[in-house]
Amino acid sequence: MSIALRKPQEIEKLRAANKIVGGALELLRINTKPGITLKELDAMAEEYIRSHGARPSFKGLYGFPSSVCCSLNEVIIHGIPTDYALKEGDVIGYDIGTELDGWYGDAAITVGVGEISSEDEKLIACAKETLYEAIDAIKVGMRFKELSAILEQSILKRGYVPLRSFCGHGIGKKPHDEPEIPNYTDGHSTKSGPKIKNGMVFCIEPMICQTDSKPVILDNKWDVVSADGLRGSHYEHTVAIVNGKAEILSLA
Repeated sequence: MSIALRKPQEIEKLRAANKIVGGALELLRINTKPGITLKELDAMAEEYIRSHGARPSFKGLYGFPSSVCCSLNEVIIHGIPTDYALKEGDVIGYDIGTELDGWYGDAAITVGVGEISSEDEKLIACAKETLYEAIDAIKVGMRFKELSAILEQSILKRGYVPLRSFCGHGIGKKPHDEPEIPNYTDGHSTKSGPKIKNGMVFCIEPMICQTDSKPVILDNKWDVVSADGLRGSHYEHTVAIVNGKAEILSLA
């Protein structure tokens, strides 16, 4: 496994691509209101990305038809935007990728539509708090498997389980690169595998299920739900290891 170590000027290029992702996600968050359709939100984000000189990198990636993954309620990741109009109490996840001058950005959020249940608030908080706990825990020299263990423990202690078969990943001149960063360890030792080093850039993305980790892909070949059929949540940031610490690149 070869994990790239980025020079400071390369990290700045990745920061520029990711800042556009952060801005697009913030735009969607502000406009997440009852009555707006998923296709309208997708078009809004695409216009924002292109107006900032970037390209929506998910559009056409592996055949995905849209700019934004819009994952509604039971859909945890990879939701295709439709004409569905948001309703009070819905939960919607947005995952956005960009490409700017050959460098990629990637991040995700989950938000509630209007007033949501306390159960859904906790579900969303699990993904967000797990993400930030993991970022705060990153240190040069720790192994990526240790990071996976931190993610898993953070999810489990909140009473949820991580979605299996999907994971965080490296990012740079490609949207998905080495290493893979699962949100679980399968009980394996965390004392092997590659270590985190200065200059590495990667995406951490806890994907939360309520009771069953098994993924089910729906008939459109994209929407991923849990086998339990219950709502899920998803948060993601791109981080760079700078001066021994993880620095978030995908903030607005």
